[in-house]
Amino acid sequence: MIDRRAVTGRLTGGLLRTVASGGPLVTHALITVCVLVFVISPLSGLAPVPGTADALLAAQAGYFERWGVIPGELWDGSAHALLTPLTALFVHGSWLHLLGNVLFLYVFGAMTEERMGRLGFTFFYVICGYLALVAYAAAHATSDQTLVGASGAISAVLGAFLYLFPRARVTSLFPFLFFLPLRFPAWIVLVFWFVLQWLAVQGAGDGGPGVAYLAHVVGFALGFVYAWGRFRRTDRVKTPATATEGESQP
Repeated sequence: MIDRRAVTGRLTGGLLRTVASGGPLVTHALITVCVLVFVISPLSGLAPVPGTADALLAAQAGYFERWGVIPGELWDGSAHALLTPLTALFVHGSWLHLLGNVLFLYVFGAMTEERMGRLGFTFFYVICGYLALVAYAAAHATSDQTLVGASGAISAVLGAFLYLFPRARVTSLFPFLFFLPLRFPAWIVLVFWFVLQWLAVQGAGDGGPGVAYLAHVVGFALGFVYAWGRFRRTDRVKTPATATEGESQP
């Protein structure tokens, strides 16, 4: 969790925008929308789907085709196809996919939103997420597999966070160390995460879509470059006292 009172007390010069008493409303709203969209979808297991297991699978496939990005169809120029990189940001393929994304958005989104402001953060999140999905679709332009998820947008948040709060402390859980919590500077964790995504892209070859590692890399780069371009004339937040908790992988 982020102790905003401690952070605010250690920052000077208005580096961190003060959000009204409601807190990071955009971050919370994005999480809420993602959860609600998933709960009412045929993927959650909570929404009733009449018929057999085959009917459920057909409903799930139709749901992905309607709201997800299909690279091979994106370049047709239809209004529906051009909207899918936006709608896909709020669609997730499983509970694990959803929870992993909203965890990282919750941990890193709040402080990034406070730094950018609510309106700026909203446009940043949507535009970077859209472009990350489009970039992935361009790299797999003939594929008919559906791409969904907020990973590209959340990767942009991670990239921006790295630039804005390079010395924030992150508590990471490592499964191979029996989930031992270890604290590292954010820049170490996020650079390590980016390198893993890049290596995964190189190892994916030309086999087509699977996990959208390329969208992660593009989103992260967009977020970092945007934060650098917008805030390079101001001081970054360099206090090491920021306490942030999360897992080591989105």
